[in-house]
Amino acid sequence: MAAQTTQGNAIEDILLEQGLLTPDQVSAIKLESINSGQAVDRILLHHNIVPMEKIAQAKARILNVPFVKLEGKAISTDVLNLIPEPAARRYRIIPFEKSGDELWVAMEDPLDIQIIQFVEKRSGMRTKPFLALTDDILKAIGDQYAQNLTTDVTSALREVESVQPEQVLGVGPEIIREAPVSNIINQLLEYAIKSRASDIHIEPQEDRTRVRYRIDGILQEKILLPKGVHEALVSRIKILSVLKIDEKRLPQDGRFTFTYGQAEVDLRVSIIPTVFGEKVVLRLLPKSSAAPTLLELGLRGASLKALEAQLLRTHGIILICGPTGSGKTTTLYSILAKISTSKVNVVTIEDPVEYQIPGVNQAQVNPGVGLTFASALRSFLRQDPNIIMVGEVRDTETAELAIQAALTGHQVFSTVHTNSASGAPPRLLDMGVEPFLLTSALNCAVGQRVVRKICTYCKVEFSALPEVMENFKQVLGKFMPPASASTNLSKGKGCKYCGNTGYLGRIGIFEVLVITDQIAKLVLEHAASNSIEEAAVGVGMITMKQDGYLKALEGVTTLEEVLRVAQD
Repeated sequence: MAAQTTQGNAIEDILLEQGLLTPDQVSAIKLESINSGQAVDRILLHHNIVPMEKIAQAKARILNVPFVKLEGKAISTDVLNLIPEPAARRYRIIPFEKSGDELWVAMEDPLDIQIIQFVEKRSGMRTKPFLALTDDILKAIGDQYAQNLTTDVTSALREVESVQPEQVLGVGPEIIREAPVSNIINQLLEYAIKSRASDIHIEPQEDRTRVRYRIDGILQEKILLPKGVHEALVSRIKILSVLKIDEKRLPQDGRFTFTYGQAEVDLRVSIIPTVFGEKVVLRLLPKSSAAPTLLELGLRGASLKALEAQLLRTHGIILICGPTGSGKTTTLYSILAKISTSKVNVVTIEDPVEYQIPGVNQAQVNPGVGLTFASALRSFLRQDPNIIMVGEVRDTETAELAIQAALTGHQVFSTVHTNSASGAPPRLLDMGVEPFLLTSALNCAVGQRVVRKICTYCKVEFSALPEVMENFKQVLGKFMPPASASTNLSKGKGCKYCGNTGYLGRIGIFEVLVITDQIAKLVLEHAASNSIEEAAVGVGMITMKQDGYLKALEGVTTLEEVLRVAQD
C-alpha cells in the first residue's frame, strides 16, 4: 500500500491541504521515507500522526475511486449472496450495494484487476470498486456472513418467492402457517434472543424492508429483505398475535409467546400503517428472567443507602424518574422483589405487566372496559394493601389518588416522565396537586438513565487527555477519588462477543433525592427544579452525571456513553 502519486498529488500533500499535517511534519515524513525506504502511509500509521481512515480517504482520492465506511451498514441478502463468504475472506472484499447493473464492492486494493474480473464473472454484473479499510472489510464479513442470520433467511427467501404477496390473503392462513415465511420469522426471533435484543423493528421502505434490532438500547440495522416478502411477514405476525389480517388502515396491538431452546419469551406486537406499508415492532420480554437486585442495577454507595432507608418507611410515595427507555419499570420490579414478603399485601396496576413477580398481585390496565390507573387505584384501596405500585402517574386524578393512598398509611411506588429527580415535585404541582399534600406524601425521587457497559472480553485501558481528566475533576468535585491520579480510562476494542461494538450489557446511573425539610420548603414555594437540585447536592446528593463519571473512572462504562444519556 505504497503512497502512489497521481496528477502531482501525494498522500502527505493531500493531508497537508486538509490541515491534518503541518509543513514541518510533511518535510520530516518525506525525509524518513527516503532514509528508511518505507511508504509514507506506513510511517504515518507507525507514528499515529493521522487517523487511518483519513489516510485511506486520501489514498482513495489519489486512486480516483470512492471511499466507503462499512461500519453500521446493513447489506441486503440478495447482494451478499453474489459473493460466497470464503471468496470474500480470501480476497478481502465484500459486496454492499446494487445500482442498476453495477455491483458496488468494498476492496482492500480497488485496482486489482484479477479480483474485479472474478467478481464480475461470479455475479454477472459490472463491478464498481470502492476502497475500504482492511479491518473494516473483515469486520463487515464477520458481521454479515458469520451471524448466520443472513444465510438462514436467504434460504427461506428462495422458497417463499413462489408465494406472491397478493396471493397471501387469497390462499388462506394455512399457507402462511406452512410457508417458509414462518421460518424467516423464527430466524429473526432466534437472532434477537441470541443477541440480547429488546426490540425488533420490521420497517417497509420504498424498495425493500429493513430489519433493525435494539441491542443494549441502540438500534442496529442487521438485514435488508426484498420488498415482495413484507406483506407475507406482517400477515404471519398478525396470525401469531391473533390480529385482523385484512385490517391495514388502523394500528393494531397484540402479543404471542415464542420458545427457543430453554428460553421462553413473551412478545408484545405493535403494528402501524405507514406510507410504504405496515411497520411492525416486537418487544421481547423474557419470561424466565428474575428482577435484578438494586446493586446489580448499578445503585451503590450513598445513593443505595439513601433509597434503602426510604424503603423501610411504611407509608409515603417513592417516584422513579426518567424518559422512556431509561429502565424505570425494571427499577420498580427490583424494589418490589426486595420488599415483597408473605407479611405484606402488594398490588400493582401496570401497562402492561412485563414480568411476573411471585407473591405480588398484578393487574393490567384495560381502557376499553374502563380499567385505568385511576379507577384501579381507587379499587385497590378496598383490597387492604400495604404496598401499591402504579405503573405511571399520567394525570391529575392518578396523582391525587396516589397521594391520598400515601397519606392514609400506604407505601406507594410509581414512575413519572421527568429528566431528573428534582423535576418530579414541579411536575406533580403542574398536574394540580396541592403543595402541602405533596410535601407530606413524597418521601424521595430517584432519577435514572441506562448506559452501555464496556465489553469485558475486549476491554483495554488508554491514557486520557489532561483536559478530559480536568473535566472529571470539575464534574465530580469532592467525589473525585483520591486514588485516581492515574489518567487511564477504558474502552472496548470490539470483538465477536459484543458484535464489534465494544459494549456488552447495560447498567444504570442514578441520583436519589430525599425530601428533606429544606427541599419541602422549596416545593411549598413552587421553586424550579434547578433550585431543588442545588439544595439536594448541598446535602450530599450524587447526581446522575457524577454517578456516570465515577463508573467511567472505574472502567464500567465510557465517558461518551455517560454524556450521551446524561448531558445537561
